[in-house]
Amino acid sequence: MNLTTPLSMHAARMALNQDRELRQWAESWLKSKERVTQPGMADEDFEKHWLYVRPERMHEGAIDAVTAYVQRNEEH
Repeated sequence: MNLTTPLSMHAARMALNQDRELRQWAESWLKSKERVTQPGMADEDFEKHWLYVRPERMHEGAIDAVTAYVQRNEEH
């Protein structure tokens, strides 16, 4: 995947749905970002929280996550 043109939400969501490795990486990346916003939450409570907010975070963060994944892979 190359990012010479701006990534649309549709393209990002399709990429997440079609590439298991990308989806797993993106979910981990988004989960880490969410964890930073909940510093006082115990790990067990955060895991419950993540299950609740995961669908929304995966949707709203799709473009950022796919962009970060592509940039990470270009650097390596």
